[in-house]
Amino acid sequence: MMTDDLKKIHRKLAVDCFNATWDLLDKKDRTEDDNFRMIHTAHASRFHWGETGTSLELQRGEWQISRVYSVLGLGESALHHAQYCHDICKEKGIGDFDMAFACEALARAHHALDNSRKRDIFIKMAKVASESIEDTGNKEYFLKELSSVN
Repeated sequence: MMTDDLKKIHRKLAVDCFNATWDLLDKKDRTEDDNFRMIHTAHASRFHWGETGTSLELQRGEWQISRVYSVLGLGESALHHAQYCHDICKEKGIGDFDMAFACEALARAHHALDNSRKRDIFIKMAKVASESIEDTGNKEYFLKELSSVN
């Protein structure tokens, strides 16, 4: 049985690795070493969420891993994690912002695979899913991110 202290450690590491991954995603001139570090921090974050997080954090971890692989042009890996992210949303009834981003991840992964037909299908699904995003700021942010899938 996991102690409360161990849960806190996993949670802190999950958040720290998630944020470190974002910093690397935003970095303008990533090196090859940065790219590998980004892959590892995304997976580490998801691992730690798996030890202490909810379904919401698990699917967000899968989304971030998919985003990293898409950015790096590794479409097969991106698709694998995007599909898992989407599956978690469906199985656990997670909608709103997160379901929209699950569809965005699938679109981005198919873009990385040079499959414009499937990319366009998931862009349409993401737009439909975005209609249920209640917060206006979140919706605007989502649509801006979706527009970068090209």
